[in-house]
Amino acid sequence: MEDTIIYGKNAVIEALEHGERKFNKILISNNARSDAKIEEIKQLAKQSGIVFQFVSKDKLNYLVPEGRHQGVVAQIAPIEYIELEEFIENHRNKQASLVIMDGIEDSHNIGAIIRSCVCAGIDGVILPSRRGVLINSTVEKTSAGAINHIAVIKTNSLVNTIQKLKENDYWVIASDHHAEDNHYEVDYTDMNFALIMGAEHAGISKSLLKLADYKIKIPMLTNFNSLNVSNAAAIILFEYVRQKLIKRS
Repeated sequence: MEDTIIYGKNAVIEALEHGERKFNKILISNNARSDAKIEEIKQLAKQSGIVFQFVSKDKLNYLVPEGRHQGVVAQIAPIEYIELEEFIENHRNKQASLVIMDGIEDSHNIGAIIRSCVCAGIDGVILPSRRGVLINSTVEKTSAGAINHIAVIKTNSLVNTIQKLKENDYWVIASDHHAEDNHYEVDYTDMNFALIMGAEHAGISKSLLKLADYKIKIPMLTNFNSLNVSNAAAIILFEYVRQKLIKRS
């Protein structure tokens, strides 16, 4: 399996601290300012016996177009996907939560959703292997390392995956702007749930909408219906957080 590229100070630090990703080497721009995060990367690499070397900025720009690397690029083993059955078994005796991304094509959106998922305490995300984007360097960078703190499931069929989840007592919630119910009308705290977020332009496919137990929308005060999918996911997920905190207190 070929190495993947991750870039950006936070993404590299998170991967180093998590300790489960195998590093080949870390490349640091010889023009990069030696700030606290660069020093932290060097120290973490030394502690783990990971090779780091200084290279030209042009070398990093070749690996990461548009210069978004912040002076740091790492060659690292790809993220390991887990099987749905393994996830279900690992969460058999506790309330579990998932976000399903149906055909989302922007890597930045996927990374941002994963970051929100980790902050909200979501247990896993599900990505289709054919329709949409899988984990890549942009997803890793945008997630700011959150990808290392959540289970990632890849599936050939979202329909079969959702049916399997329903068979194992998961309630399926679809975010659909045509829905009648508002997102805060669902009690997320009393069930296993899988939240489906649809593609940027097409939304959730009809075959998945038919399988949803709940269809919810985010209410708006105007007719300008253009919430970014990652923003919409964050709004819904943090309603779940709000409910959970109230229940705890």
